[in-house]
Amino acid sequence: MDAWRACVGTGRMDLALRHDYQESLALIQREIGFRHIRGHGLFSDGMGIYRPYSFLDDEHVRHSFTYLDQVVDTYLELDVRPFLELGFMPDQLASGPETVFWWKGNITPPRSWSAWADLVRATVTHLVDRYGLAEVRQWPIEVWNEPNLPQFWLNADADAYHRLYETTAKTIKEVDAELQVGGPAISPGTDKYLETFADFVIDNDVPIDFVSRHAYTSGPAFHVPFGTHQTLAPASRLLEQFALPRKQLAGTPLADLPVHITEFNSSYRPDNPIHDTAFHAAYLAPVIATGGDLADSFSYWTFSDMFEEEGVPTALFHGGFGLLTHRQIKKPTFHLYAFMARMGGPELSRGPDHLISADSTGRVTVLAWAPVDCTDLRNSPETHHLRLSFPVSGPSAFVLRSRVGEEHGNVWAAWREMGSPRSPLPRQLDWLREAAEPAREHGRLPVTDGRAHLDLTLGRHEVTLLEITPVADETPSWWNDSHLLGGPS
Repeated sequence: MDAWRACVGTGRMDLALRHDYQESLALIQREIGFRHIRGHGLFSDGMGIYRPYSFLDDEHVRHSFTYLDQVVDTYLELDVRPFLELGFMPDQLASGPETVFWWKGNITPPRSWSAWADLVRATVTHLVDRYGLAEVRQWPIEVWNEPNLPQFWLNADADAYHRLYETTAKTIKEVDAELQVGGPAISPGTDKYLETFADFVIDNDVPIDFVSRHAYTSGPAFHVPFGTHQTLAPASRLLEQFALPRKQLAGTPLADLPVHITEFNSSYRPDNPIHDTAFHAAYLAPVIATGGDLADSFSYWTFSDMFEEEGVPTALFHGGFGLLTHRQIKKPTFHLYAFMARMGGPELSRGPDHLISADSTGRVTVLAWAPVDCTDLRNSPETHHLRLSFPVSGPSAFVLRSRVGEEHGNVWAAWREMGSPRSPLPRQLDWLREAAEPAREHGRLPVTDGRAHLDLTLGRHEVTLLEITPVADETPSWWNDSHLLGGPS
């Protein structure tokens, strides 16, 4: 039920050295609690690992782990483990100058395959020495990012990627045979790539412990200054992408491998305002609720707007991927995840607009969401009605409802009503944090023959969490509400 919690994405790894990043991740871990975290740039120059030098006319390499240790220490202190992505190429090991992103991640193969293997070996060996073999065996290690796209791997050369994967996987297994290695971390759009990769791995007996891919539903980009607008396919297309690796690998020796969706979101752009909206939480709710049927993990891209692939953001709300903005302001999709984190116990029932679970204490939790129109937000229904029934012990139950939607917890709307301040004043940040919180309602629900029946109405783009607990009534026999302002006993 909690494959949604297995991993979350992050901006490039060296951002974890920042204090505000650490504050944001601490908030995420307190209220949601992911098990792994994955981001780009482990071997990019910002992490400073690959350090060639000359001495006495000889060429040498020092592998420096100063920043890596600080990043991993931070993760482990916050109870989240790395999901290591090996990339991009250090500039002084790269075979060419081609880069991606504002921070210039080099996308070319190594000019020395033996030096690349030495870099991988030294890094993995260091992590094992520092954190222990039992710990590092729990960290999946993914080889590169989206090599099927020329933006991320020079000319999207499959043969060159196969060599990179084989060299890397065999090197990792030399350190320890039980370390987890996998790939190819492909982007949607060239779906036969996984089949070709699988053929290569099988035919050449190359180690592989999991397969990975990414999932997005956005169409062509229409650019505006400091932003992007795109069409969206229905969220069910994400689930189709989650399911694709197992379909493609059925009947092969890789059929039973774990499947990790190491990035997913609606838009693949870090400057698309759809990420900030109430619509976005309702759009993704059925994916979060059911994606675990199709993949062992699916990693939301990303936990925070501290993400600079297109440069430093120019406004607090800028369409970033994050569950949180800068300054730790919670978006509606944050609350979708936080609501899921508050659910517990085995699933009781599931429908196209709800998920119900119960834990060992008798607490029942209901996550419900309104349907959306992904072609025009204005066409989403203004209200959505559900009638639910579920087992509850005792004569009555206490209900706490937490809700976000167009009218509640919609901080992006509050920011726009405020005039879209690019750098809000401290008091404006306080207002935004308050506006970002869900609305809370409570009440008593009767129980008949061991079941409670609930009529629920959701507003446009609403996601709601109901927490229902049996009432053990300890009200004194002499209590009478009518006497609050005095009167006869």
